[in-house]
Amino acid sequence: MAREASVKNLTNAKRAKNDEFYTQYIDIQKEIEKYLDYNPNTFRTKVVYCNCDDPFESNFFRYFVLNFNKLGLKQLITTSYKPSPVANTQLGLFGDDKTLGTPKGRPKITANKFIINEVKDIDGDGEFNLKDVAKQLKANKNNEWAPLAGDGDFRSDECVELLKQSDIVVTNPPFSLFREYVRQLYDYNKKFLIIGNINCITYREIFQKIKENRAWLGNGMGRWISGFIVPESYDLYGTEARIDENGNRIVATNNCLWLTNLDHGRRHQPLPLMTIAENLKYSKHKEIRGKESYDTYDNYDAIEVPFTDAIPSDYKGVMGVPVSFLDKYNPDQFEIVGCSYDYGRPEGWDKDIDMAVSINGVNVYKRILIEHKK
Repeated sequence: MAREASVKNLTNAKRAKNDEFYTQYIDIQKEIEKYLDYNPNTFRTKVVYCNCDDPFESNFFRYFVLNFNKLGLKQLITTSYKPSPVANTQLGLFGDDKTLGTPKGRPKITANKFIINEVKDIDGDGEFNLKDVAKQLKANKNNEWAPLAGDGDFRSDECVELLKQSDIVVTNPPFSLFREYVRQLYDYNKKFLIIGNINCITYREIFQKIKENRAWLGNGMGRWISGFIVPESYDLYGTEARIDENGNRIVATNNCLWLTNLDHGRRHQPLPLMTIAENLKYSKHKEIRGKESYDTYDNYDAIEVPFTDAIPSDYKGVMGVPVSFLDKYNPDQFEIVGCSYDYGRPEGWDKDIDMAVSINGVNVYKRILIEHKK
């Protein structure tokens, strides 16, 4: 019940267009480290843009500015979308110095733009930290801090101009605008690493990108993402919702993932498989073990494989597998041929492949339709 409550909260927030969910530093750090393990130069000489991140509150800003030199960034750009209920409560970037809260005479609560070109130990204490960043920004030394003219919407002209200058976009975008957000990334041909709801992979626009190998899941999904910081106004339900040692209100959920087009090592790891006969005899799943054969769909020539670890190594045709398969998807091992839906085929999908599938007249939950790479 606790997990269901947390999932329900995020779903309700999406419906209400309440997108005030803030990613924890540890989740950003452990995700990005996986890309660096695969290719240490992933971010080197790149312009990273966090276009849904108020620098006063965002752990994306905190991570990239503190690791600016380690990553070898050319530039870091962050922009925020209008005042936030947690603005300047998460990072304490400028401490208690009220004079630092009014860049160019404008209140701190406006949408802000930070452009970081250089970070260093400016106070000479032998350590680089956020205090050094604050001092550099206050002095405007090789960095820029200014309010935006508009509300900071990622679709605004000034934010689009900043997007054009960037190489990689990394952020937690508004779930209520996720389709539009991803569409913009492809319109401008950007590399990206973003957080979304697990259901986003069955959106037509995004699934087609996954099918074409133009997008894929990152390293983390479900409980890999340990939770989101939410505003004071957000009601906490369930045992997985908590207040941490710093007073942050945390909602834990297992219905989110990282979506990306940056390469990483996990997507090239082959999935270990057993043969059809081995699965029917030894599978740990009682739904498979002991049966004479895999179930087949009434209305499509494919077998039903209800668990990713039960995919047979020697089946030559199409197999319907859970959506969670995409977390293990290796494009060198499998090919995606379509996607099924338990509620019927949405408009615009392939009429021959993308459909609702059933067994003995009962619709099966969403399935990714795959076959072994020929």
